[in-house]
Amino acid sequence: MGGQMGGQMGGQMGGQIGGQMPTTLPATMPTSFPTQFPGTLQAQATPPAVPSGSFVTPTGGNIVTMPAVEESYIENILRLNRGKMGTFYMTYENNREWNAKIFKGIVEAAGRDHIIISDPTTGMRFLLLTLNLDYVTFDEPIAYEYPFQGSVVSSSTPLGMATLGTVSSGR
Repeated sequence: MGGQMGGQMGGQMGGQIGGQMPTTLPATMPTSFPTQFPGTLQAQATPPAVPSGSFVTPTGGNIVTMPAVEESYIENILRLNRGKMGTFYMTYENNREWNAKIFKGIVEAAGRDHIIISDPTTGMRFLLLTLNLDYVTFDEPIAYEYPFQGSVVSSSTPLGMATLGTVSSGR
């Protein structure tokens, strides 16, 4: 019995699944069954047309999603301000050497969880985690835009055009 179990386990661990070697499927699957088998029907295996970025439901329907729109997140705002000098105020909790640190540099790139800046005087580049970011200041106007009620509000949009609505009291 020990020999049988060892042989079965060894076969499974050696790349076999259930006593069979895995097979690699061809890159393109045939769209119909071969006609050399008498009595079989010609079945078309054409998948439904699915637009890129869509999901297919279990019943075969398509769920089409709208393309992603840039939203007002820190990384998007920083990307709009690439090339500008900024002062980045960071806080590092539970750090005995320094709890808060200030970095000055030119915004080079920004991602979901990080910011890359460079100090033009030293050439030093910093990879900062947005987790530690408190706020950023710029000495020049901040480029900023975001979608709002079907249009785009930017730093050049007149204030009257970008109002969020009025609050009316019932008194």
